[in-house]
Amino acid sequence: MIREEFRILLIDTTVGKGKVVHLDGRNEVAGGSGLAALLYVKYGQPNLPWNDPAQPLIFAIGPLTGLFPLMSKMVCSFKSNYHGEYTESHAGGRAALSLRFSDYDALVLVGRAKKLSCLSIGANHLQLKDATFLRGMDAESSGKLIRRMFKGGSGHRSIMRIGPSGELGSAMACVNVDTYRHFGRMGGGAAMGAKNIKAIVIHGDSDFTLPGGKEYSCLYEEIYKKVTSTDMMRKYHNLGTAANLQGLNDIDSLPWRNLQQTSDPGIATITGKSFADETLLRNGACSGCPVGCIHIGFIREKMAADNRYHYHQVAYDYEPIFAAGTMLGVTNSFDVLRILEVMEKVGLDAMSGGVALGWATEATEQGLISEKETLVPLVFGDAAAYQQAARHLGRGSNDFYRLLGQGTLKAAAVYGGGEFGCVLGQEMAGYATGELFFAAQTLGFRHSHLDTGAYSYDQKNNDRDVTRAVDFLITDEPGRAFLTSMVGCLFARSVYTEEQLAECLQTVGFDTLSGSIGKVAEHIRTLRWQVRAQTGFDPDNFSIPKRFYQVKTWKGQIDKTYLDNLKKEYGRRIEAIIGAG
Repeated sequence: MIREEFRILLIDTTVGKGKVVHLDGRNEVAGGSGLAALLYVKYGQPNLPWNDPAQPLIFAIGPLTGLFPLMSKMVCSFKSNYHGEYTESHAGGRAALSLRFSDYDALVLVGRAKKLSCLSIGANHLQLKDATFLRGMDAESSGKLIRRMFKGGSGHRSIMRIGPSGELGSAMACVNVDTYRHFGRMGGGAAMGAKNIKAIVIHGDSDFTLPGGKEYSCLYEEIYKKVTSTDMMRKYHNLGTAANLQGLNDIDSLPWRNLQQTSDPGIATITGKSFADETLLRNGACSGCPVGCIHIGFIREKMAADNRYHYHQVAYDYEPIFAAGTMLGVTNSFDVLRILEVMEKVGLDAMSGGVALGWATEATEQGLISEKETLVPLVFGDAAAYQQAARHLGRGSNDFYRLLGQGTLKAAAVYGGGEFGCVLGQEMAGYATGELFFAAQTLGFRHSHLDTGAYSYDQKNNDRDVTRAVDFLITDEPGRAFLTSMVGCLFARSVYTEEQLAECLQTVGFDTLSGSIGKVAEHIRTLRWQVRAQTGFDPDNFSIPKRFYQVKTWKGQIDKTYLDNLKKEYGRRIEAIIGAG
């Protein structure tokens, strides 16, 4: 049944009790990203620290969740300990559909549990269960026990959990979602750890009614064919995003060894094809998605205790391979998976962790730090050392690793080496495509490569026209914000055009929203930026380290004046959006 109002489950984790809140605003914010921002306006505490018990941890889905293919994402929003500002992270898996089957549009946690706990929710139950015995346990081991603690409903059940990194408050801590997906960036795991919540189990133990009639079923079939037959979506199923490794290396845009290079012959053994030929075990998919872009590889380890081989499954994508592979000079696909497995277990965002360790390796080369800090000698290409270092980083083994876990540039402020810290708002994504991407990730809302299409723009344009480039960013953002309010997978943005989304919304009964997508998209974009501004956003707070000015791409050396002007103009335009709302 279509609801114009939102149905929110608000839980005070201090007392382990919750209530259902009905909230207007569907036609103004749609859901997902827009709803999360609206909920922070209602429950957030902009002037309090990120880990104050009063700060909300928000999970939101969209109006089309469960109704159409690839409407399978969930938005998690919180005040980040990385930069002290409001932010979002997005994840797939079963979480979104589980929340829909629990009859909620959003879940909001406030307070702080008295003991480390697991939260279990469904359509008609709420339980906060003591989980102190899970303290310090890695995400893999705790997942096995959590499944035994909360039995039943495995088809609709979603388990979101943190590792040791989230418990200690690392700004690089992620939330593991159903083993192979993550709320990865900006410290979502720390925000969950600050609630003293080890895991959230969403049982999805109810149902919902699909629209009747031929119009809906025909539209669903039409979209299903689009997302399973287009070349773009076929790419995501076959080699997945790992296919980008070869292409970016070919155009001098793939970061190697802490971005000291943007191309290397070593790519031959670490391409998407190499991973598929050598390591791929199977494909997986988020609930409600027929594409199957999750690529799961395997590693084999001989156990000393019983002299038998044990197999482990590790998901991989382009970004994790860049971070644990090329950024660290590791060119064996199985070694990359071994490093990623450690990051998975400790609950560490792979991109942030890999880039941070890349900085630490170069800082070691420069004599700024030593084995006294890193506990293991770091050398580019030494995969065994990086496995140990990733474990130390995720568990905060000493003062150095605890500081590095708060952000590469925070460590560089103490030890030096800020000029080669590869940070663009947060540790960079793996696209050294040029000036617009560097400026866009530095100031983008989530400091994510998917905030904008800048990485694509860089590959197609070489005219260094500041106004044209920033116009592209500003024009592109509302449509992305609306799709993340649906909440749809951004891989499907070529399928879910504004016209297609309008037809979907109208077919299932959201007539008003269907007719005002452009206006609503602009409102969502403005609302998100205004909420972030209330928590302290200022473009001048974010700088671009020297390393990015030294990069050479297919267009040649980075143009310092162009990059600086892009950042300045993009910041000015964002401030204008904030002020005009």
